[in-house]
Amino acid sequence: MAVNPIEMQKALGGVNYPASKEEIVDQASKHKAGQEVMQALKSLPEKQYESPAAINKEVGKG
Repeated sequence: MAVNPIEMQKALGGVNYPASKEEIVDQASKHKAGQEVMQALKSLPEKQYESPAAINKEVGKG
């Protein structure tokens, strides 16, 4: 899934790392992330993410 990296970074603003998938999805929702970003984040595996780069890497696998 190709997600705009700028949109992804905007959606992840304010996340305190390490963060769980739930915290990341909640924060993106508060930032009114677009449908593609939300779909990508909701498909992440349940684990702790250490940084935005770790999230981007995981999204890139999809």
